[in-house]
Amino acid sequence: MKKVIVITGGGSGMGLATIKELGKEYAIVITGRTLSKLEKACEEYTKDGYEIYPFACDVSKKDEVKKLAEFSKEKGEIVALIHAAGVYPHMGNAEDIIKINALGTHFIDQAFKEVMGEGSVILNVSSMAAYMLPNMLLPKKHYAKVFGEESTFFKKLVKKSRMFGSKMETSLAYPISKNFVCWYTKRIAKDMYKKGIRVISVSPGNFETPMGELESAQGKAFLKNGAIQRFGKVEEIALLFKYLIDPRLGYLTGEDIICDGGCVGSLNSFTKKEQKNF
Repeated sequence: MKKVIVITGGGSGMGLATIKELGKEYAIVITGRTLSKLEKACEEYTKDGYEIYPFACDVSKKDEVKKLAEFSKEKGEIVALIHAAGVYPHMGNAEDIIKINALGTHFIDQAFKEVMGEGSVILNVSSMAAYMLPNMLLPKKHYAKVFGEESTFFKKLVKKSRMFGSKMETSLAYPISKNFVCWYTKRIAKDMYKKGIRVISVSPGNFETPMGELESAQGKAFLKNGAIQRFGKVEEIALLFKYLIDPRLGYLTGEDIICDGGCVGSLNSFTKKEQKNF
């Protein structure tokens, strides 16, 4: 049976780079909301002999996610899910961000739990933004409502995102949604491993992607805090994804891996006064 890797958000950026890293060894199912974008990505790699299947899916819609899981199962043994789909602050309002980044992660992880088995891996892509808000601004007490109270969970996170008004809502919704992804990965690890599935998350910093370019002004402001003062290359994060899903890393689960050039580490270990002297 063919071994299959599913990549959400596979039409560009990190997802597309990951296809190049893994496509020679595995059959790939790529998904995103725009089929034409996915088909273009497929054309590029099928010429090189890659086996890639496009499937349009909005991860914020539970019924579409279930169809994606079933489609992927038909292609072979799903050994890894790399969930890279998501939206940035400039791409929508608080509702869009929470629905896609937070609820979408819940929907896709739970759907693929049903079609994956022993030795497989779910890798959720978060962001270094998950570490940028103080705890008092994070609605962590409502995170667990995602299990059984999805509507309440959604409303609580959107409400928290709008605590400073509509002008600030996306600036709060994005880090809240990504903080949830890290929390969720750790929370479900024990349950996932009952089926032998490892689940981990990666929190990238600023990378040279189309979406990263649109957020480049804010990204450049953070560069001075990092040890490596440049944007990351998509090839670097794709190689990390490849390494983390390797079955030889069988003891690694329920953790978030930060790959941000040392930005979060610097922000957390230097005082405000020290940071000004960088």
